[in-house]
Amino acid sequence: MTLSLTDLAEGMKDLDTCLLCTRDGEGMDARPMSNNQDVEWDGSSWFFTNGDEAMVEQIRSCPEVMVTYASKGLWVAVVGRAELHQDQQAMERHWDPDIDRWFEQGVQTPGLTLIEVQPRRIRYWSFEDGDGEVEWPAR
Repeated sequence: MTLSLTDLAEGMKDLDTCLLCTRDGEGMDARPMSNNQDVEWDGSSWFFTNGDEAMVEQIRSCPEVMVTYASKGLWVAVVGRAELHQDQQAMERHWDPDIDRWFEQGVQTPGLTLIEVQPRRIRYWSFEDGDGEVEWPAR
């Protein structure tokens, strides 16, 4: 059975932590990130970071990234393009008070950067539904 994006989003609704993989001059790099309780997943993933992080420079240099999610019986790999945002309204739309502990000044935190990962390919592996790829329209 091939899952739709809606089916996959339903299976992912309780997944908050993932690995965001970027490229650096030497190869690949990865770090755990939070979806900030943004569970109405439409394929794009959103993450906050400090603007001075090496990750931001890696994305500027090579915006092709991979985001991986895992839980009991469901694994998801999203290959896509990362875009950096510093737009206040976009940050407010994706802000969750739980991340105040990392960014004490909230969306006013100097250098705060919002990362949007727009998928090109979404693959999944599931104990219940087998494995497959979600059809994704080109952006």
